Amino acid sequence: MAEPLYYVDRSDIREGRLAEVRNGMRDLAAFVESREPRLIAYHFFIDESEATMTVVAVHPDSASMELHLELGGPRFRAFAALIRMRAIDVYGRPSPAVVDRLRQKAEMLGGGTVTLHTPQAGFSRWQARRDTA
Repeated sequence: MAEPLYYVDRSDIREGRLAEVRNGMRDLAAFVESREPRLIAYHFFIDESEATMTVVAVHPDSASMELHLELGGPRFRAFAALIRMRAIDVYGRPSPAVVDRLRQKAEMLGGGTVTLHTPQAGFSRWQARRDTA
């Protein structure tokens, strides 16, 4: 059975670019929602100081994340002038192709780190609900 991947990235918002970041977030979220029906969750957040953008995504499997990186690649580039990527954290077991693309994305957006966290224990109830719905 495929395991979900949990993705979290954090970026510094460049000075004077907050409004553009907010517009870009809305556009990217709408683009992804209309083209990636398997993606379980995709959210953007801005911290209280309005200096940091965080993206949280939940993919059902590595293939979903690979598709996301392929479709979103050109749109991610538009953020290069707006943010500086600090870190990407992935919780789960992404494919080598996904890891390679994530490293490319981090480099393109400012050179942030990519850290993989392998699962050790736990469970997800959403999966059981999805399968019975």
